[in-house]
Amino acid sequence: MSELEFVDLSVKLGQRTLLDHVSLRLAPGEFVALIGPNGAGKTTLLKAALALRTPSSGSVRLANAEVSALDAKARAALIAWLPQHIRAEEPVTSLESVAAARYRFRESHADSRRAAARALDRVGASQYAERRVTELSGGERQRVAFACLIAQEADILLFDEPANHLDPAQQLDIYRLLGELWREGRSILCINHDVNLLHQVGDAARLRVVGLRAGKLVFDAAFDAPALPEQIGTLFGVEMESVQGSEQRFLMPRSRSKS
Repeated sequence: MSELEFVDLSVKLGQRTLLDHVSLRLAPGEFVALIGPNGAGKTTLLKAALALRTPSSGSVRLANAEVSALDAKARAALIAWLPQHIRAEEPVTSLESVAAARYRFRESHADSRRAAARALDRVGASQYAERRVTELSGGERQRVAFACLIAQEADILLFDEPANHLDPAQQLDIYRLLGELWREGRSILCINHDVNLLHQVGDAARLRVVGLRAGKLVFDAAFDAPALPEQIGTLFGVEMESVQGSEQRFLMPRSRSKS
């Protein structure tokens, strides 16, 4: 299994600092949820891991190599991502789109299509197989893109708000699927906007939550840490409270009574 490490990473865009000396390690088999306000640098961090953003200083290492030194097929074997916004410009079928995600494999087109069909079935999108991706809704495209990620069969999976465009029931399904992929041995770095969805992943004691604000790493804590509500509240500038359910702790903004 592979390790992903950000070493004193800074990324600048013109005069703007998107990431400021961030150091973070995703060990093999870990699940890390990345949270923070808009503009915190979360998506930039994922793009740096994919060599889509060039460091101004520091480095990103993937399987003990500089990520920028790996060719496209080598990177595809190690790391895959599900972006937040899915673009669909080519009028290909969902099945062909997912099959294309297996470009790193030396296999027949028929084998690619069979693997693609399995991936679509796993994300509950088999019914879209012969529909053109340009004709799908945002939520349907999100599921097909998830199937692309699964079909790639990479060690490390990056997610940028994977439940984006999905209704509440589908959001729960997606996070349960993340938990399955994690327990199968993948490493996961997931941008998350609702930490309570992490309960669907399972094994809360092993989950890490990392807070990012203004390009800086603010905290790195266990999901079940007693201090997490206060840390999240400070991160977003709201007062948080912990509400204990029958089996789980839920975090939410504290309501303010009207005077």
